[in-house]
Amino acid sequence: MIHSRVHVSDLREHVGRTVTVRGWVNALRLQRKMQFVIVRDSTGSMVQVTHKRDDGPLEAQLEALTPESAVRITGRVVDAAQVGLGGLELVPEAVEVLNPAATPLPIDEHTGTEHRLDWRFLDVRRRPATQLMFAVQTTLEQGMREYAYAQGATEMHTPKLMGTASESGADVFRLGYFGRSAYLAQSPQFYKQMAISAGIEKVFEIGPVFRAEPSFTSRHATEFTGVDVELAWIDGVEDVMAFEERMLAHAIAKVADAHGEAVREQFGVEVTVPATPFPRITMAEAHDILREGGWDPEGTKEDLDPEGERSISAHIQQATGHEFVFVTHYPVSIRPFYHMRPADNPEVTLSFDLLWKGLEITTGAQREHRYDVLLKQAAEKDMSPEPMQDYLNAFRYGCPPHGGLGMGLGRVLMVMLGLESIRESTFLFRGPNRLTP
Repeated sequence: MIHSRVHVSDLREHVGRTVTVRGWVNALRLQRKMQFVIVRDSTGSMVQVTHKRDDGPLEAQLEALTPESAVRITGRVVDAAQVGLGGLELVPEAVEVLNPAATPLPIDEHTGTEHRLDWRFLDVRRRPATQLMFAVQTTLEQGMREYAYAQGATEMHTPKLMGTASESGADVFRLGYFGRSAYLAQSPQFYKQMAISAGIEKVFEIGPVFRAEPSFTSRHATEFTGVDVELAWIDGVEDVMAFEERMLAHAIAKVADAHGEAVREQFGVEVTVPATPFPRITMAEAHDILREGGWDPEGTKEDLDPEGERSISAHIQQATGHEFVFVTHYPVSIRPFYHMRPADNPEVTLSFDLLWKGLEITTGAQREHRYDVLLKQAAEKDMSPEPMQDYLNAFRYGCPPHGGLGMGLGRVLMVMLGLESIRESTFLFRGPNRLTP
């Protein structure tokens, strides 16, 4: 007789009844008189299957099991205070091996990160914390979408194949395309600006981004999921920052509500809902703060390096108690040609980065929407207008003032869950040395 499936996490509600569980063999303890099989299912919970040896068919079936085999076991749920796993056990009546696992397994709890990534499907399955991470990611995206929809934003899906290299032409992947070259989009930037010019006032996209950066850091990937937003008719870059901080606060609150307790148990971190508005400091102020801490700008870039970002975040957290900080007004030299410059200080841009606990998770800006100014700023960066003509055309026929942001989803998860690397916050990581599995 087939009984309806019950998740292991719900077995307490079925004490005294016969139920069916479906999951994987987590561990086997096959003793002289008793057989114990620990079964784990997709809830991450485990139950002990307890069988007294009797030379019957069940004994033989349980004896032949291997770790991580997919099984369907029907049995009676009984109270067993001596069993640690929820104080329950399952006395089996029928055992079915749906797919036996080969032995030995290619990874165990001592396996290093890179080798675990070779067997990521098994790695994710065997670690409830990683499964929780993807549940958190789902809730986080849901919260971001909810906020964007509530603000009247339209979700777009922009091309990932481009006929010309975007922005500066650096850090793009080139591929063959019917006898000519195409490029993978390193950002939906130009396309979401075209959507603004198309009259769609608020645009967002959650989708793949490709960066041909030979970076081997804990926060870089060659393919990642970007959260991109573009807003029309803004009064200034402040409108963009306000949108982002409220969207993040809404999404993080949703994660805290749905998963806060589980995250605390599995990752040992607290999901704290940030107060708005977030602190804001200019890049010039950031440099002053770093100088006071002994930073020497001579011979360094104008941008903040990872150590500088961590120092600024630590300073702001100590001064305000806030985990987030917007750093604004980056110099023209380290920002793209399409970032707007204030009339009273043309050496800087109306741009920002958002740091969370010392990690940059977002870059944003007010865009330059005036065609003649765009041409001038492109020329200053020695960029030819010809390859960008389709993009530039979007500003010739009444494009409104606008601004937007690009956020890395994997970095947000990294910080939220206290992970050491973006390799851990991605399902199948892509980097300079990894194209598999």
